[in-house]
Amino acid sequence: MDISILTALSLIGFAFTAGAIDAAVGGGGLIQIPGLMSTFPHMQTATVIGTNKMSSICGTASAAYTFARKVKLQWKLLIVIAICALISSFAGAACLSMIPQSVLRPFVFFMLIVIAIYTLMKKDFGQVHTELRITPKVLILAAIGSLAIGFYDGIFGPGTGSFFIFFFIRFLGVDFLHASALSKIGNFMTNFAALSFLIPTGHVWLGVGLMMAVANVIGSVVGVRTALKYGSGFIRKIFLVLVSILICRIGYQMFF
Repeated sequence: MDISILTALSLIGFAFTAGAIDAAVGGGGLIQIPGLMSTFPHMQTATVIGTNKMSSICGTASAAYTFARKVKLQWKLLIVIAICALISSFAGAACLSMIPQSVLRPFVFFMLIVIAIYTLMKKDFGQVHTELRITPKVLILAAIGSLAIGFYDGIFGPGTGSFFIFFFIRFLGVDFLHASALSKIGNFMTNFAALSFLIPTGHVWLGVGLMMAVANVIGSVVGVRTALKYGSGFIRKIFLVLVSILICRIGYQMFF
């Protein structure tokens, strides 16, 4: 299917903006998925998700690489997060047809409200980075969180980056900047797992996905540099805005 220059430019704009926001706090799908749906209203939902994943995985990989170069991270911890997120996202995708999304929406809606209130009330939340000592307890906590959030991303998805960031701050004691860096590793692996299902079944429009991927990568570079420049305080504000948008979006889907 051929697309016009105007359509291509609008998709590039969606992908660039999504990449910039996703690099800092996650949530790029909030921009790319509605953008694809409005541009191609007759495209199957699975193809929309697959094409979005093809674009976003490239931006996520770019952000993860840049963060890894600029922010000190523990490689043993990264490996645990990556493996657990990959395995559980596979499992979530396999269970996709068994659990209706309508069952999950109220739970996710409630959890996002709790996260928003908690982050808003605790002014110092995610502002101080505690140097992690990699103990068995830390690795077990990271594994449990990555397994749960990875499974959620495979079976539903909205807010995955926000859940990763909140979990890493609350249970591992890192700040927003380090939590964003860790979340990119987990999100890359969940996207990889999803694509391994969607590409073989033909649910990825490769031409559009790759075109958007280039713009998404450029956007992610801008997003990471902004996050590194302005630090955890800036990321916290963007995080709260994104979670609020997610609450409104899922609440609208539930009630209207």
